[in-house]
Order: sequence, then C-alpha cells, then structure tokens
Amino acid sequence: MTYIKICGVRSEDIAMGAAKAGADFIGLVFAPSPRQVTPEVAAQITSTLKKNKARAKSVGVFVNMSIANVNKIADNCGLDWIQLSGDESWKYCQELGRPFIKAVRYINHETADITVAKIAAGKKLRYTRRYMVLLDTAVDGQYGGTGKPFPWKLAKPIVAKHRRVIIAGGLKPGNVGQAIKTLKPWGVDVSSGVETKGVKDMRKIVKFIKAVREADDSQA
Repeated sequence: MTYIKICGVRSEDIAMGAAKAGADFIGLVFAPSPRQVTPEVAAQITSTLKKNKARAKSVGVFVNMSIANVNKIADNCGLDWIQLSGDESWKYCQELGRPFIKAVRYINHETADITVAKIAAGKKLRYTRRYMVLLDTAVDGQYGGTGKPFPWKLAKPIVAKHRRVIIAGGLKPGNVGQAIKTLKPWGVDVSSGVETKGVKDMRKIVKFIKAVREADDSQA
C-alpha cells in the first residue's frame, strides 16, 4: 500500500475530510508560504484529529528553523512527525524529539548516484527516532510546493535503493497513478495538485486518494 500525505492543510475541516478519505499524513506548514499556519491553528487541527481518533498522523513542515524552536512547536502543537524541507543537515536530525521526514531534492543535472549518496549519508548516523526521506524537485529559491515533477524514470534507482521514500513534486490526481507504477515509492506527497486557486479542494483530494488506491490495486 502506498502511503499518502496531503500537505499544506490549513483547516480542521480539510484535515478531517482528508483523513476520512484515506490520507495517512496531514502536513502543516510552519515555514513562510501561502500555506503557512500559526502554531495555534496547527494545535487546533492536531487536537481535532486526535479527538476524532483519526488514523492520519500530523506532520509539521519546517524550513531552516532552530532545533529548539522546532521541538518547542512540535511539543506545543502535539505533532506526530517533523518534516525538514530546508537545508538542515543529517546531523541536525539527531536532536529532533519526534520521528522525522528529511527532504532531499532531485537535481536534474546530477546523476541518480549523487542523490543516492545524499540519502545514504543519513543512514550512516544513528537515530533514536524513525525517519523517512521525501524526494522532491529542486527549484532555485523554493523549498517545496513547486508543483513541478522530476523525471520519474531517471529517479527509479534512488527509490529502489532506499525503501522508505516519499515522492513529491507536481503530483496530482491525473498523474499520481503513473508515478506509482513507475517508481513504486513508499509514499506520495501532494499540495498544490489538490488545490483550486490556491485553496485545498476536497473533491481533488478524494480523486487523488482514489487514484493512488487504484494504482495500488493494479499492481496487487
């Protein structure tokens, strides 16, 4: 089964709707972004998920913030996971107080071996927390939410080498099935691909999740 993360959620209604539709992770962005939420709003969302015994886990998305602040926000908001989408080092991750997702960007002019080596660098360190890698498209000056895919076929060796890889970048209901069939990733992450005019669209979220499950079924 491919795990699904709906990122950039800003309301309790969308968080619960996505969870009920089958999302596994709800991403809450704390970095400067049109999708940014305050810690107060994030705490309300995580509280609602837990109160309703939603299976979906909350993920706080941070970019180049101090470890002390990341851990403080995670504690205050009751986050289940932390996602680092900036320039944080693997060593930085050792001081996190939660399981984490480390973003690694696929750069088109680099070989897959270079990206594999970037991920492997993390495996050399010992972590007391579970962790996963999020493979996203590299775009100058942006730390995610670009809406641009990377070449999936060229990235196959990366996903094949490392088991717990979530792919992101330009995914939407119409192409996520092909991405899954091509890469067979552990999970998929979507943000702008389930929005209408910059706002999360519940109909698109449902279509996205349905497309993922149909791709899973076709490979069973």
